[in-house]
Amino acid sequence: MSVRLTSLFTASALGVGNDASLASCLAGEAPGMREIEGDIPGRRIWFGCVPGELPEVREPRWNMRTNRLVQLALDSEGAFADLVRRYGADRVGVVLGSSNTGIDEAQGCIDRWLSSGGGVPPADFDFSMIELGTPSLFLRERIGAKGPAYTVSTACSSATKAFGSARRLIERGVCDAVVTGGVDGRCRFAMNGFHALGALSEGRCRPLADDRDGINLGEGVALFAMERADAADGAGVALLGVGETSDAYHATAPDPEGRGAEASMRAALADAGLGPQDIDYVNLHGTGTQANDAMEMKALRRVFGEDLPRHESTKRLTGHCLGAAGAVEAAVCALLLRAGRVRAALSNSFAFGGSNASVVLA
Repeated sequence: MSVRLTSLFTASALGVGNDASLASCLAGEAPGMREIEGDIPGRRIWFGCVPGELPEVREPRWNMRTNRLVQLALDSEGAFADLVRRYGADRVGVVLGSSNTGIDEAQGCIDRWLSSGGGVPPADFDFSMIELGTPSLFLRERIGAKGPAYTVSTACSSATKAFGSARRLIERGVCDAVVTGGVDGRCRFAMNGFHALGALSEGRCRPLADDRDGINLGEGVALFAMERADAADGAGVALLGVGETSDAYHATAPDPEGRGAEASMRAALADAGLGPQDIDYVNLHGTGTQANDAMEMKALRRVFGEDLPRHESTKRLTGHCLGAAGAVEAAVCALLLRAGRVRAALSNSFAFGGSNASVVLA
């Protein structure tokens, strides 16, 4: 069954909203990319921040930056709640990709608890902060849906894999529409983890550059309304293909030959019924590490040959948004498609543990 992404909203270091994000992308600018300090002891790093203030979420079980990014999307785009009116609450589901949820807020609570000598946990701590399903449950409650709601968490491929999960809910008749995409907020735990791995760039990240030295992290949200193509009446862009593979090469290092990445791209193209010659834009996973970019370019050349389509990594502008990365990058593809800049786009996400996913939009 074919599906279409009929509405979208995105916010990242590119800006808040679709128009600002597209304009920044075309200009090669990133108003939210800046140096921050205090998150990693003794180190300043570049980070992709969502510009401006986020809406408040006052309920303790929902009060986390990740959910505030979701609320920003809901406040800005009414089409997601409109799905419930059109299809009925029981027929609308939610599938998001995320990796941090409310870990940063939970860490703050635990730090205060330990510094006070333990005892009674802080009143503002809630176990929902560390539950991966929280962003999806929050979104479902806010739009009034009653269909399935869950979070896919496969590190950096989370949001891209969420597209496949959401489509399957529609294909199997469980839902008529699904709000899908990804979200992740600023998180000290994640920053220190990548710092411990030696994966962070000393400055602005430089994907594909010979002297690249690591990643910049970032935060972001991108939500899409996914509907059956026959109900969408030509609106939005088509999700033509999804490819998913798992090569399980190593816990953190990619397969140097990129075999799983290659298989993921080929699977997405086959699912879309397209050949490599039909793709004129590829949004690379392109983290800016030596190992990731080298393997991805090997895989890309085996799929497309030496006459490569236009390709780039927008992580130089957004930072690596972790569980939200695939959705933010798919949003870039969708915005370029809607603006008539490209005809068919492939977007890649390759995660720790060899969890790979690619999508084709047209």
